[in-house]
Amino acid sequence: MQRKLIYIVFLTIFLTSGSVKIYSQELPNNGTSFPPKKETSTTEINPNDLVKVVDSSQGDTATTKKPLLEGKIKRKAVDYEKLDQKKKIITLYNKAEVYYQDMELKSGIIVIDYEKNEVYAGRIKDSTGKYTQLPVFKQGNNVVEPDSIRFNLKTKKALVWNSRTEQGEFRVKAEITKKENDSVYFMKKARFTTSTDVDNPEYYFVADKVKFVPGKKVVVGFTNMVIADVPTPLALPFAFFPMTEKARSGLIIPSYNDSNTRGFSLQNGGYYFALSDHYDLAVLGDYFTNGSYALRFESSYAKRYKFSGNFNVRFENIIQSERGYPDYSRANNYNIQWTHTKDGKSNPNSRFSASVNLGSSKFFRQSLNQVNIGSTLNNSFNSTISYSKTFNSVPQVNLTLAATHTQNTNTEQINMTLPTLQLSVDRIFPFAPKDGVKKGFFKNINLQYNLRGENRIATYDSLFFKPQMFRDAKVGFQHSVPLSTNFKILKYFSASTAVNYNEVWYLKTIKRAYDPTANRVVDTDVQGFDAFRTYSFSAGLGTTVYGTFNFGENKKIKAIRHVMRPNITYSYTPSFEKYYDTYDPDGSGTMLKEYSRFEGGIFGAPGKNMSNNIGFNLSNTFEAKVTDKDSTKLEPKKVMLLNNLNFSTSYDITADSLRWSPLRVSGGTQIFKQKMNINFAATLDPYAINNSGQRIDTWNIDNGGSLFRMTSANMTLNYTFSSKDTEGKEKKNTQGERNGGREDDLFGTNTDLSDRRQSQFSEDDEGKENAVSEFFKYNLPFDLTLAYSLTYSNNRREQEIVGNSVMISMNTDITPKWKIGVSTGYDFVQKGVTFTQLRFERDLLSWRMDFNWVPFGDNAYWGFFIGIKSGVLSDIKWDKRSLPDRTLR
Repeated sequence: MQRKLIYIVFLTIFLTSGSVKIYSQELPNNGTSFPPKKETSTTEINPNDLVKVVDSSQGDTATTKKPLLEGKIKRKAVDYEKLDQKKKIITLYNKAEVYYQDMELKSGIIVIDYEKNEVYAGRIKDSTGKYTQLPVFKQGNNVVEPDSIRFNLKTKKALVWNSRTEQGEFRVKAEITKKENDSVYFMKKARFTTSTDVDNPEYYFVADKVKFVPGKKVVVGFTNMVIADVPTPLALPFAFFPMTEKARSGLIIPSYNDSNTRGFSLQNGGYYFALSDHYDLAVLGDYFTNGSYALRFESSYAKRYKFSGNFNVRFENIIQSERGYPDYSRANNYNIQWTHTKDGKSNPNSRFSASVNLGSSKFFRQSLNQVNIGSTLNNSFNSTISYSKTFNSVPQVNLTLAATHTQNTNTEQINMTLPTLQLSVDRIFPFAPKDGVKKGFFKNINLQYNLRGENRIATYDSLFFKPQMFRDAKVGFQHSVPLSTNFKILKYFSASTAVNYNEVWYLKTIKRAYDPTANRVVDTDVQGFDAFRTYSFSAGLGTTVYGTFNFGENKKIKAIRHVMRPNITYSYTPSFEKYYDTYDPDGSGTMLKEYSRFEGGIFGAPGKNMSNNIGFNLSNTFEAKVTDKDSTKLEPKKVMLLNNLNFSTSYDITADSLRWSPLRVSGGTQIFKQKMNINFAATLDPYAINNSGQRIDTWNIDNGGSLFRMTSANMTLNYTFSSKDTEGKEKKNTQGERNGGREDDLFGTNTDLSDRRQSQFSEDDEGKENAVSEFFKYNLPFDLTLAYSLTYSNNRREQEIVGNSVMISMNTDITPKWKIGVSTGYDFVQKGVTFTQLRFERDLLSWRMDFNWVPFGDNAYWGFFIGIKSGVLSDIKWDKRSLPDRTLR
C-alpha cells in the first residue's frame, strides 16, 4: 500500500510539469529518477486532467484541483530529459523543444521549474567548445533569437539576454530585454539596423532605452548612429519608428539644391497619404527662391485579381531670371500620366485598359524635376483608353470603344479621337455545312460586317480643350461588308477573290465657291447628314516554291534552302464622278474645277478616277545547313541567312503614263546568335526626272542612266548582347517608355528624384551581398545595346545622306559591388556627340551610392546620392545634384 501511494504521488507531480513520456514500471524504494538516454519523445498531457490525489483511507471526499497551467505542454529532446524531484525541475538537453499555447521554444538546453512555472533556455557547447543551438522563441508572428531566455508560463513575462528579432525590414538586437506582456517589450542597450547580419552590421543605431511594441512601433530614447563600429556625431534625443507591415502616412523630406538662374530650392518634399490597402497618394512639391514652383500628385491603386494602375499629375510654373530683366520669361507646363491594367481572369469577355501620356509639348524640355533627363529627347506623346466586350452569340460580336491621342512635341500638333467605335460581326459561311471541311469556291464564301465611327479632333497645344478645338471636330461612320472566298487551282496555287462594299456617313460636308469679298475660293461647312457608297473588287493568286542547293555532306556548308512566295494581285475600283461638283475658281462665272463635298472627311472622299491595278510581290527566305561545332550532334545546324527579302511593285492599266510604280526592296536578317537585327530597304524608280525634279514618262535607262534610279534607302542595325544569363531578368526602362521614349537605356536611365533607393542598373545580382571582390577579375559581366541608322535620299538628284548616327549604351560590373554604365552616340551628319550620360554605382549592402552625370549639352547636370535602401529609413540620405541651366524657348 505504501509503495503504491508513493507511485501515485510521484506521477501526479510529474504530470503537473507538462507533457512527458510515461513508463509502465514502479519506482524503486529509494525513489531515484530514471531519465531515459538518447530518446526523442513527445507526449501530450491535458492539465485539466490533473486532480488532487488522496489516500483512500481519508474517505471519498476528493475535490477537483484547479489546473496549474492553461493549456497543453509538448516537449522533446534528443539526448535526455532529466527530472530533479528535490529541486522540482526538468532538464531537456540537445535540440530541446517546448510548445505551450501560442509559444514555441527551441534551444540547446531547456530547464523547466514546474514549481515556479518558469522556463530557462540557453546555448550548449559543441565538441570544439563553441556555443551552438541558440534559443529561438516564437510567440504568434514574433520571433526572438537570444543567447538565453527566462520566462514565466503563467504571467508570460520574460527576461532575454542578447535578443535578436526581425520586424519588417528592421533587425533589432538588445543586451537585455524584458517582456512585460504579449504586446510590450523593454530593451536596454539595443541596436537596430536594416543590415542582414545583425551581429556584425555595416551600420546600426544604438539606444540605451527602447520600448518595443511588435508589429506597431519602436520608441527610443537618446540614439546615436554607428557606421562600421565607429560612432558618428549624428544623434537624436528621441525617435519613433512605425513597425507595421501596412503603409503609413508621413512626411517626405525634401532635398536642398541651387540653380544659377532660379536660386536656391527645396525639391521633392511633401506628404504621403496611406489612404487604404487598395490605393494611396503622394503629394510632392518644389520651390525656388525666384518664385518657380512645381506640384506633383502620384497615386497607385490595385485590387487583387481585378485591376491595378497608377495616376500621376505634374504641374510646373517655371520662371527664368528676375522680373524686369530682358531675359525674364515664364512658362506653365503640365503632364498627366495614367496606366490601368485589368486582370484578364476577372472577366474574359470584358476588357478595359488605359495608357495615357499627355500634357504640354515642352514639359520634358523645360522641366527641372523630371523622372528621366533623357525624356527631353522624346518627340511624341501617345495615349489610349479602350474598353472592349465580346458577345458570345452566333455569330460572335466584338465591340470596342476607344479614345486615342497623339501629340508631336516639335510641331505641337495634337490629333485625338473622342471616341472611336468599332463593331465587328464574325465571319459567316452561308454555303458551308455545319459539320465538315470548308473546301472549294462556294463553301469558302464568307462575309463580315464592320462598323467604325470616329469623332476626330485636330488641334494644337495652344488650343487644347478650348471651344475652338471642339468646333473643328469631324464625325463620321464607315460601314464595310467584305465578301470573299479562297480556293486551290491546279493543286499548287492558292487563289482568293473579294468584293468590298463601303458606306460612309458624315454629319458635316463642305461647299466650295468663289468669295468676291475675300477674292479667293473658300470652303463653307454644311451641317447635316450626308453619305456616299463605294465598292471594289480584288483577286489574288500565289504559290510557294522550294529550292535546295546541296554542296555535299563533307562540306562545312552542306546546303542552302531558298523559299520563294510569288503573289499577283488585281484590284478594280470604278469611278464615282456622281459625288463631284464644279465651282468657279476665279469669279469669271465658268465652272472650271471639280471638287467633292466629302473632301476633308475622316474616311476621305470617293475616288473620281477609275483604278485598275496589277500588283506583283515576291518574298524570299534563305536558310543554310552547316556542320555543328558540337561533334556529338548528328544533325546539321540550321542558320538563317535572310529572314526576308521582298520585292513589290504595281502596274496601272488605265493610266496614260507612268504606269509602273517604283520598285520597293526590303529585307532583314539576324546574326550573332540572333542578337543583331539588320533591316534595310530601298526604293528604285524605273522612270527618269526632268531638270525640275519631276518624274517624266521616259525610262531612266533611255535617259542615260541605269535601269533603276535609287530615290531613297535606309538601313537600321540593333544589337543587344549580355555576358550574363539575363533571360527574364531584363530591367526595362518602363518610365522612359511611358514618357514616350524607349524601353532601353540608349537615352539614359530613369532617375526618380523622389526615390533614389532603386538601382540604376539591373537587379539580377540580388542576394549576393556576401560576394567577395576579386583583385583581378578576368570575366567582367556586362550588357551592350547598339543602334545604328543610315538614311539616303536622291529624289531630285541630291544624292545626300540625310541621316547617319550611332547610339550605344553599355553597363558593366567592375567588381561585384561596383557598376558603371554609359549611354552616348554620334551624329555623322551634324558632326556632334548625341545625348551622353555616365552612371556610377556602389552597392554598400544596406546602403547604395551612385553618381549620375550628363557632361555637356542643354541637359548638362550631375547628381550624387548615398542613402539606406530600406523604405523604413529612406530619409537617411545625402542627395546633391546640379540643375540644367536651360533657357525657355
